[in-house]
Amino acid sequence: MPTDTSTLPATAPAAPTGPATTVPAPTRMSARAKLILLLLCAAQFIVALDFSILNVTLPVLGRDLGMGQADLQWAVTAFALPSGGFLLLFGRIADLYGRRRLFLTGLALFTTASLLAALAWSPSVFLAGRALQGLGAAVIVPTGMSLLTTTFTEGPQRERALGISGTLLSTGFTIGMVLGGALTDSLGWRSTMGVLAVAGIAVLAVAPALLTESRHPERPRIDIPGAVTVTGGLLALIYALSTAAEAGFGRPDVLVTLALGAVLLVAFVVVESRAAQPLVSLPMLRRPTVAWGNLAGLVTFSMMSAVIFLLTLYLQEVLHLSAFLTGLVFGVQGLFAVVSGMVAPKVIGRIGARRTLLTGLAVQAVCTAALLGVGTAPSGVWLATVAMTVACFGHLWAIVSYGVIVTSGVPDTEQGLATGLVTSSQQIGITVGIPLLSALASARVADLREDGASFADATLGGVRLGLGADALLVAVIAVLVAVGLSRAARRSRTE
Repeated sequence: MPTDTSTLPATAPAAPTGPATTVPAPTRMSARAKLILLLLCAAQFIVALDFSILNVTLPVLGRDLGMGQADLQWAVTAFALPSGGFLLLFGRIADLYGRRRLFLTGLALFTTASLLAALAWSPSVFLAGRALQGLGAAVIVPTGMSLLTTTFTEGPQRERALGISGTLLSTGFTIGMVLGGALTDSLGWRSTMGVLAVAGIAVLAVAPALLTESRHPERPRIDIPGAVTVTGGLLALIYALSTAAEAGFGRPDVLVTLALGAVLLVAFVVVESRAAQPLVSLPMLRRPTVAWGNLAGLVTFSMMSAVIFLLTLYLQEVLHLSAFLTGLVFGVQGLFAVVSGMVAPKVIGRIGARRTLLTGLAVQAVCTAALLGVGTAPSGVWLATVAMTVACFGHLWAIVSYGVIVTSGVPDTEQGLATGLVTSSQQIGITVGIPLLSALASARVADLREDGASFADATLGGVRLGLGADALLVAVIAVLVAVGLSRAARRSRTE
């Protein structure tokens, strides 16, 4: 069977409206469909690379541009703020005014911004380039995903397409660290931004010939109050969590922006409940598949990114591996992610999207818990490599299956919104997990240091605490998602 229909809403998808190109139902893709998939996945992969390619280059970059240690976090935050904050807004604008047009605009902006960052002659110019990269990413990700889901119909083709897309999104994050270290050592930090610009130009050169335009047929008005509150709320939340990773949660600006983000997101819900043409349809958010699927996506992304961060600390601060060798450890994970992404659609076809999602979350939780066995002996690198490789299979299964669950049964006119929610959970997850578990691990390290532990032993203690919390949270959410989707399936069968 092509998908687990017990998890899908009872409402059948609306017939496509507008001139969107939709590939027929057969499981084999045409040559043109494969080229479109390759193009869209290439764009997503470039954005994923940008999330991590600077991680191991920041010290070199800071010395070259004269940025102090306290300012280096802005190289990451300047990208994360717009890339996460504007996703929902641009996903909806694409539905209304043209997904192809907005996708090409975002790609052009991202490419130009990458070139600006590569040529930056001062910290302010570099940070401006990073911010514009983030804004371009906020356009590319939801429009690319909505073009993918409107091009490939529900069933085996969409599952396969989402599997490939999810694989490249996840592996791009880990490969970025390997590539960043190699490029910095050989060509300097500017080459990390230059390679993004070159890749963007290559995709932009062929995109107009392959993509066809699609949009909502009626063009309703943009919900301005909803756009302001949700964008402001996400920006405040992402700023607070990104800053807390470096400065802790006790700083006044962190507390103020956390509170502001919460207030604005509550206001957004109130505004949407009263809007005639809301930015986000609350009935869509109340769909069990959308709500529980996005919760699963948020957790699998946030906790896997946190595991990568914690293991980076372990490998470099406890085992004293170089940045390049640390990147190679995660490169092994990236290679196996390609295999996992290819297998995931077949697993979904055999056992259904719901069971694949729950299996993936369970594998990720168990393998993260296994990492509690790492120690100060060099053999810890092998445990880390094996456990992360297996966890990667579960992680990719969860990514692909939750994307299938959330977007299935959604009309083409709302695919931009649905995929905007999917990609928002991905981007926010990548941003949220690291600061939360970093703060927990840092507090434990400080306590152990006060008790007289060595720096390596204290770091190991902090890493273990973070990994334990990570595994526990994934396991708890897996149980909640299982119960929520099972109840929804039972209600669907009785209706």
